[in-house]
Amino acid sequence: MSLKEQITDDMKAAMRAKDSARLGTIRLLTAAMKQKEVDERVELNDTLVLAIIDKMVKQRKDSITQFEAGGRQDLADIEKAELAVLSAYMPAALSEAEIQAELAAAVAATGAAGPQDMGKVMAILKPKLAGRADMTAVSALVKAALSKA
Repeated sequence: MSLKEQITDDMKAAMRAKDSARLGTIRLLTAAMKQKEVDERVELNDTLVLAIIDKMVKQRKDSITQFEAGGRQDLADIEKAELAVLSAYMPAALSEAEIQAELAAAVAATGAAGPQDMGKVMAILKPKLAGRADMTAVSALVKAALSKA
């Protein structure tokens, strides 16, 4: 079953269970997916769906930070609930060791010799690690590894 079909099934289950919080979040997700399909005239595959979910997760994390800084715990709690629903669709995060192994393999595959080759390494890592690792942290690791080279 594709991720898109799973989300649709979960939406139906949330309707039957009258779980309005979960249903609202899933509806936001399906709306974002349909918007992408209409805008780009493409049929979404799991990779594209994961990219949409990842973007929504980042938005929720940013909102939580902003709401907590502004003293609006009530709104932060709503965002946290949405984050929990969205995170359930993300694949399991990679460990630090797994990320380092992928990084070493990518550096070896590209023959990267210094910071000027960072783009080549990131081009290999991004499709492999998307949704499974924080790409900002991966970028920092790549920069550190290449500056030693």
